[in-house]
Amino acid sequence: MEIRILTVGKIKEKYLNDGIAEYAKRLSRYCKLTFCQVPDEKTPDKASDALNEQIKATEAERLMKHIRDNDYVIALAIDGKMLDSVQLSQKIGQLGVEGKSSIAFVIGGSLGLGDKVLDRADFKLSFSRMTFPHQLMQMILLEQIYRGYRILNHEPYHK
Repeated sequence: MEIRILTVGKIKEKYLNDGIAEYAKRLSRYCKLTFCQVPDEKTPDKASDALNEQIKATEAERLMKHIRDNDYVIALAIDGKMLDSVQLSQKIGQLGVEGKSSIAFVIGGSLGLGDKVLDRADFKLSFSRMTFPHQLMQMILLEQIYRGYRILNHEPYHK
């Protein structure tokens, strides 16, 4: 199984890059993990709703260039379905059983994901009704994917 992580913007914080690298290393025994980062748009303070939508649309276009036809797309969206860790592991496992060879998890920028990506998504996943920095969300997502593989393989992992 190939797990693709598509994100908007670069991660500048060393501690987040270190955490992401650690989970990428751990995941290497379970799946092929690839990353794709597209540039984010600068959002001015007090931007209008129209400008915010334009920014999300621009970022969505950039992301769409990297979403392949055979990707099962899971968009991280605050209004998506909330799953617990076991349910997420079951989702990943079921996709493999169904013959899906590539899952693309898509994380938007500070404004969220544009409509083109959300419309393309096969599943919308929410981690919480709270808002998290998109850079931090990448590390949280990788931890949950790793936890999911541990669950699928009946391996111990802290609770």
